[in-house]
Amino acid sequence: MFQSKAINPIIRGFNPDPNILKVGSFYYVIVSSFEWLPGIRVYESTDLINWEHKTDILTNQVSLKGHPINGSIWAPQISYSDGRFYLVYTDVKSVTRPFKDVHNYMMIAEDIEGPWENPIYLNSSGFDPSLFHDPRTGKKWLLNEIWDYRLKTPNKSAGIVIQEYDAKQKQLVGPIHTIFTGTELAKTEAPHLYYVNDYYYLLTAEGGTGSGHAVTVCRSRDLLGPYEVDPKNPMLTANGYPSSSLQCVGHASLVQTEVDRWYIVHLCTRPIEGVAILGRETAIQEVYWTEDNWLRIKEGGNEPRESVTIPTQEKVIQKINSCFFDDFEGKMKQSWNARRCLPDTTWCDLTSRYGYLRMLAGESLQSMFDQHLLAVRQTTFSFIAQTKMEYEPKHFNQMAGLLLFLNEENYYYCCLTWDEMIGKCLRLLSAVEGHVTISPEIYPLRGRETVIKVVVEKTFGQFYVERSQDWKKIGAKIDVQTLSGGFTGNFVGIGVHDLNVRGGSYADFDYFNYQEIEME
Repeated sequence: MFQSKAINPIIRGFNPDPNILKVGSFYYVIVSSFEWLPGIRVYESTDLINWEHKTDILTNQVSLKGHPINGSIWAPQISYSDGRFYLVYTDVKSVTRPFKDVHNYMMIAEDIEGPWENPIYLNSSGFDPSLFHDPRTGKKWLLNEIWDYRLKTPNKSAGIVIQEYDAKQKQLVGPIHTIFTGTELAKTEAPHLYYVNDYYYLLTAEGGTGSGHAVTVCRSRDLLGPYEVDPKNPMLTANGYPSSSLQCVGHASLVQTEVDRWYIVHLCTRPIEGVAILGRETAIQEVYWTEDNWLRIKEGGNEPRESVTIPTQEKVIQKINSCFFDDFEGKMKQSWNARRCLPDTTWCDLTSRYGYLRMLAGESLQSMFDQHLLAVRQTTFSFIAQTKMEYEPKHFNQMAGLLLFLNEENYYYCCLTWDEMIGKCLRLLSAVEGHVTISPEIYPLRGRETVIKVVVEKTFGQFYVERSQDWKKIGAKIDVQTLSGGFTGNFVGIGVHDLNVRGGSYADFDYFNYQEIEME
């Protein structure tokens, strides 16, 4: 047996709310996707160190058009029983308080790559659903956070409820039981239930998703409680450890290996200058059971570790995927995501012109309905992203180009467009907290092909256009710190928009390249 090392985070960039499952010799981690489709990304590993993007579960089963920023698909959980995978997730329709319009669904498949059955509606009382298969009784139970709009606090999470799920009727049955109302850390959510050492163990996230985020563990001899809280709670947190590179640690789930070791995966952030541009990422810690049957971090204490030693059958070197390239020959690479709509053939065409992606124009970057944007996660603090494109706008309402994009209120868009005095040109649009500014500089363009790139070095970035084998700056330096906050992380991508006629123009993209820059 070898001792190999995993450097945290193990899955980088926007990959929050990880839930881990082992089936046979494979480990799976699924993560929240919010407004991005395809939804619920699945990562696969055989060693807990190297993770590959295996598939995405939500494709044509959901409609997210019109959903609010930071809404849509929250906190999926996956389990395996009776030869089938069970997926539960929340679809968040409204984030305006005091109410919380959320709907929980279940999907079932015999293979992780599908086909998945149509979603089964479960309930709407709260978010973060979790399905527990009780080994003692064979029954299935749904847990979720419950939202109480009557509470005076901004966060109105009132605890964890559980209800039986009838697999034959495909619905929840029987009474709803409140099994945990939380600790003084409050904001109790993300329940995961396990049966170990003759105890039912309930893992929850508490303290909110910011610096106070934490993992709380409680246990009971009876499924319905009462549950006693770990006397050393919280089990895991970055609160009180300001020097740790991993912050906002919480939302954990548990897995046992073939060699009888236990690990948890959890979300974390890696702030630079106080902001988490990459969003919430996935990390791992080794844990063990004490003689008195409580869960503890292997190295002691409750601080997250930046690296974890994992026994492997052979020496394993962690490979960090820090680049992405698509030349648009054949199929599109599966890493692409779009906002609230699938990147399908209705607006992403690889057949009209071989070796090019033809993107049909959609609505503006502030639209929550029919926005045509393709993007990949920012996974490194410093990078170069570049694309070559052809676009022939005839009006200022037509634009296409390269983007840094957090959400509809925070982005930078270097767009090829039209000016009545100059003709085809490049301009820089910036959106910060919903306020959009247009750079006064206009850069005339000649010829069919335009090559644009953006260079980001930690918290600052600069757009460029290629001119006679040289690079000319487009606009001033940008502050990438504005692309942080909320529940997601920054994306880098390409888009086409036409405000004259929906679908009234298109752009041809020759390639897209994202490459990490090694900084000293």
